[in-house]
Amino acid sequence: MKLPRRKFLRLAVGAAALPVASRIARAQTYPSRPTRIVVPFAAGGSTDIIARLVGQWLSERLGQQFVIENRPGAGSNVGTEVVVNAPPDGYTLLLVGASSAINATLYEKLNFNFLRDITPVAGLISIPFIMVVNPSFPAKTVSEFIAYARANPGKVSMASGGNGTAGHLSGELFKMTAGVNMVHVPYRGEGPALTDMLGGHVQAMFGTMPASIEYVRAGKLRPLAVTSARRSELLPDVPTVGEFVPGYEASAVQGVGAPKATPVDIIDKLNREINAALADPKLRARLADLGATVLAGSPADFGKLIADETEKWGKVVKFSGAKPD
Repeated sequence: MKLPRRKFLRLAVGAAALPVASRIARAQTYPSRPTRIVVPFAAGGSTDIIARLVGQWLSERLGQQFVIENRPGAGSNVGTEVVVNAPPDGYTLLLVGASSAINATLYEKLNFNFLRDITPVAGLISIPFIMVVNPSFPAKTVSEFIAYARANPGKVSMASGGNGTAGHLSGELFKMTAGVNMVHVPYRGEGPALTDMLGGHVQAMFGTMPASIEYVRAGKLRPLAVTSARRSELLPDVPTVGEFVPGYEASAVQGVGAPKATPVDIIDKLNREINAALADPKLRARLADLGATVLAGSPADFGKLIADETEKWGKVVKFSGAKPD
């Protein structure tokens, strides 16, 4: 039986519209129950703070709870694997951090491939580090620091919150690009590292902005530079490392990811809402207080950024020979 051409086209259009209608309906009803945002670190750190700020905003905006679930372990791999293995329905999300890009090279064997198994949703922020020294250290500028380190090879100690952390690798990137040698002293967390920095037991550190800035303001640590491409509004008189070492830039990038095969309509809705959150004046001001720069953009924008960061940190891991704790 042959259908009249007009009727056939009408049926074909209707059939093609069904998936679109289904996607629109799904996006309109999402979320219909609480969503968990897995933070692959312990509570209280900068990653956790950002997740809670954004989660609260989304909860109020969308009328469903976005619950923060801390799943620390193995440098963020435990929490990441939880999300990789979760149903791809939009109700389990990952707070992506710099470790996600670093671990792809730092760990020889992982049960997942981050770039393949996590779908990018949206960028959130980029937080620079502060290159700080103990006030007793003779160098007062990056140029003086480089000259001192070259004149005293192996005698400058560099603290970090642990092997393979973004702070550690920011220092290794400095060693690589500035051509200096520093002895890495890893600690179990940024807090203990800062304590020994204050006590003068170690000389230099690339500390996160939120953790270090109050010590800088109080004069307990001397800032030599910030690691971002541009000067920080919180420390406008402090130069960037790149002003002395061309091409140097290091920041802790954070964003949101979801299990692969999560429906595109849900990804797009989350992206729109997260971008709306980043445009909110109150939330934007709170993020600025942490020294953060917002990373509003499309899922593709965030995906490219993470891919670029993975390549960049992979080179630094190989250069440094860093191994996980």
